[in-house]
Amino acid sequence: MNKVAVLVTGGAGYIGSHAVLALKDAGWAVAVIDDLSNGTREVVPEDVPFYEGNVADRALVERIFREQQIEAIMHFAGSIVVPESVEQPLKYYANNTLASHALISAAVGAGVKHILFSSTAATYGAPKRVPIEEDDPKVPINPYGASKLMTERMLEDASAAHPFNYGALRYFNVAGADPKGRTGQIGKGSTHLIKIAAEAAVGKRDHVAVYGTDYPTPDGTCIRDYIHVSDLADAHVAALEWLVEHPGENLVLNCGYGQGLSVLEVLDAVDRARGRPLTRLMEGPRAGDPPELVAANARLLATLGWRPAYADIDRIVGDALAWERELLERTAAG
Repeated sequence: MNKVAVLVTGGAGYIGSHAVLALKDAGWAVAVIDDLSNGTREVVPEDVPFYEGNVADRALVERIFREQQIEAIMHFAGSIVVPESVEQPLKYYANNTLASHALISAAVGAGVKHILFSSTAATYGAPKRVPIEEDDPKVPINPYGASKLMTERMLEDASAAHPFNYGALRYFNVAGADPKGRTGQIGKGSTHLIKIAAEAAVGKRDHVAVYGTDYPTPDGTCIRDYIHVSDLADAHVAALEWLVEHPGENLVLNCGYGQGLSVLEVLDAVDRARGRPLTRLMEGPRAGDPPELVAANARLLATLGWRPAYADIDRIVGDALAWERELLERTAAG
């Protein structure tokens, strides 16, 4: 298979930095663009070409395409906080939809052959059934999901008119950190449950808030399908291989394990790893949060031949905690 040069947008961020490592480990040539609004330069390997800037900067993006001979894009750059999207919808349509339009336009102009897009289960909204299948209705209930769905539709229409193919990977809840300790979640002001709980476990926070306790679920808290970030990164490499091998076809896949865990079950796992309980504060529900999101992942398994290596909540939590302790040590070392 022809391993083309790949531009990873948002490659200094949480998921993007893991994808960079997975690509490098698999022998692909990689370059990164990131505006560092929520990324960290230090997690990008020194031998990976790095460009600081925004994907909406067409002149910069076109220069990267030329300098690095880019033929494929993994597009992670964007805003991802659901409650913030409800409060600042225009920010999300700018960062997720308009910026993606600029990137796709530049890619079409440069003859880029493959685009793999970081999408989300939020495109489904509050599903009428779980697990959710890829062809189920897409009715987003927050601007984050809507902005991502618009980009999916843009890719679908553009690929019908121009000679490139695309993949849209709809993530469920991503957690954990690189098992080798090379990267993890640093993000500024994270709202991810396992990240917050890991920070509390090492003393960076004094409690964990539980948002909503009367959802129609067995214990009243939201249920999510948690996928280890390194498994997700490996799925991206497998999806890119598929796009290269099937140039006339597109790919839309859910990325999850097909198993749901409630907020309280996740916190129980953190308590086990820590050896003592976290302080939990029960709060009201957040705007835009559906009660239950669990992936039907049969298409992912059948299409890519991908199999998860870390599909265990205790492993996910353990890697997240190890990374959080690593960050503490770095801070202490100055």
